Amino acid sequence: MKAFGKKPNGLRLERMRASALWSGDAFRNVHPMLPRLRDHDAASPTVTDFLCGGDRRVPQGPLPSTNPMAAWSQRPTTGLRATWLGHSTVLIEIDGFRVLLDPVWGSRASPSRLIGPKRFQPVPVPLRALPPLDVVLISHDHYDHLDYPTIRELALRDVLFVTSLGVGAHLESWGVPPERITELDWWESHTLPNADLILTAAPSQHFSGRGLHDGNATLWSSFVIRSQHHAVFFSGDTGLTTEYAAIRERLGSFDLVMLEVGAFHPSWGHIHLGPENALEALALLGGGAFLPVHWGTFSLAMHAWDQPAETLFSLGPKRGAQLVMPRLGEPVEPAQAKPLTPWWRAVDTAPSRLRVEPRVTLPKSTPWPID
Repeated sequence: MKAFGKKPNGLRLERMRASALWSGDAFRNVHPMLPRLRDHDAASPTVTDFLCGGDRRVPQGPLPSTNPMAAWSQRPTTGLRATWLGHSTVLIEIDGFRVLLDPVWGSRASPSRLIGPKRFQPVPVPLRALPPLDVVLISHDHYDHLDYPTIRELALRDVLFVTSLGVGAHLESWGVPPERITELDWWESHTLPNADLILTAAPSQHFSGRGLHDGNATLWSSFVIRSQHHAVFFSGDTGLTTEYAAIRERLGSFDLVMLEVGAFHPSWGHIHLGPENALEALALLGGGAFLPVHWGTFSLAMHAWDQPAETLFSLGPKRGAQLVMPRLGEPVEPAQAKPLTPWWRAVDTAPSRLRVEPRVTLPKSTPWPID
């Protein structure tokens, strides 16, 4: 299947092997994992749990959303604006440049159109309607961050791609010209040609892979986007790591911080933040306006779909966090963000339960987590 992508080889693989993060035949997390993050007594969910377990894992109706096209036709007055388009997909407008983060317009976070986590919330705007882009940034190769049909369409645009080591093999196999791909190791930077915009890959604590036999074959990263007047942090996927203090020291401070808050579980707390650890990560980064991502689109864990938002709404103000939680498609300038209201509560309050989709043969087991 083309959606699986392509394994790195040749000069690309040689560069990967030269990385300090490469160990034998794969990348690895080099920083000691905090022991309190993972509950070793908590069993990982089974396939049946994943498809049938948990209450209120999807909303009863569509989430409120806004068409951002009118706002995008005007430049942000403060020079920095973000539009959350679902899950970890965000359009950043920063001092005249447009950066699209982890774009996913596909219907499933899966290589298949028949099985795998299905989108319960549409993207507020069609992919073809996006304004001209300067760069597409991709943190790692999991299906909910790197989407085959989306990349195929974006490959037709005159836009640059910046990503982690090895991920360019997928992009190139899907039609992105190699001269438009830049792959970064941690702490490496790329400056856009003839532009004052710098993208830097930074540590995260996660893993990679799109199939059963390519685990950790490509690198995963967080990213910092810095222009002349603003700086933005994007976590990609990660567990809590004290490396965030090093990111602050070397690359901070930040006007806007985007951290993943959804798809958490006690058995994989070392590779996903969840809302409480996201607040701790925010503190390590030195603060900044906090826009939570990685929620509100796919059900990738057992928790209720709105639990990340509710936890942040409860704990964030107590910990001094400046929460920026716009509706889907609602452009927001962090310096002018309005007081937070729990808009998600209007969607539903009745319990729901995921069901196995018909005419699908399920595997007996699957790697966990899937993102």
